[in-house]
Amino acid sequence: MNGIIQLQIGQFLLIYILLLVVLGVMRVCRIDQTRLLVVSSMKMTVQLILAGLILTYIFEHPHPLFVVAYLGAMTGFSIHRVLGKNKDLNPRFRLVAGASIALAGLCVLAYFVAVVVGEGLFNPQYVIPIGGMVMGNTMTGVSLGIKTFRESLSDQRSKIEALVCAGASAEDILLPFTRQALETAMLPTLNSMVGMGIVSLPGMMTGQILAGTLPMTSILYQIAIMIAICTAVTCACFGTLYFGSKTLYDKKRQIIQL
Repeated sequence: MNGIIQLQIGQFLLIYILLLVVLGVMRVCRIDQTRLLVVSSMKMTVQLILAGLILTYIFEHPHPLFVVAYLGAMTGFSIHRVLGKNKDLNPRFRLVAGASIALAGLCVLAYFVAVVVGEGLFNPQYVIPIGGMVMGNTMTGVSLGIKTFRESLSDQRSKIEALVCAGASAEDILLPFTRQALETAMLPTLNSMVGMGIVSLPGMMTGQILAGTLPMTSILYQIAIMIAICTAVTCACFGTLYFGSKTLYDKKRQIIQL
C-alpha cells in the first residue's frame, strides 16, 4: 500500500470551503449560529495545531514525564468538562464522578497498552492517541449519564416524594433511575459498535489505512479499541451513578438531596 499523501497548506485550506455550505444552510433556515460555527472551527483548528506541535515534540523526544503530563492533562480536562456542566452537584458526588472517570479510563488504557498491545506504558505512540479516544468517550458517556439521572429525578420528584412517604428506602427508590441513566449513557457506544464496518469506518481505522497500514491490522486494532472504550464508558458511568447516588441519602437510607 502507498503511504499517506502529505497535504500542502493550499490543499488543506480548500476544506474550509465546505463551511460555506454549512453557512448557506444556516442562512436559509435562519439559524443564528454563524458566530458559533466560525469560532468553533477556528478554535478547533488552533487547538489541534497546538496539539500536533506538542505531540511532534513528545514523539521526537520521548520521555515518561511528557507522556504522564499529557495524559494527566487529558484526564483533568475530561473531569473538568463533566463537572463544569454539573456545578451544583454535591461535593461527594463530584468526587465520585472525577474518580470514576480517571480510574476507569486509566485502568482500561493501561490494560490495552501493556497487555493487549504488549508495549510499555510510557510509549507515546500508543498511550496518547488511545488514551484520547478512551477519555473522550468516557467523558461523553458520564456527562450523558449524569444528565439523564438528574433529569429523571427532577421529572419524577412527586413520585419520589410519595415513595418516601410510603416508607420506601432511598436505595430502592434511586436504583431504577440509576439503571435507566446507565443504559442511556451506554447506548451511543453500543449503537456505534452495531453499525461499525457497515454504516461507517471509524476514525482510528481510517487513519491507519490512510497511513498505509494493512486493512486487517487496522480492523483488529479498531475492534480492540471499541471494546476498550465500551468497557471504560460502562465502568465510569456505573461508578459515577451507582456510588454517586449513594451520596444523596444518609446512613438511615433517608434521601437528603435530590
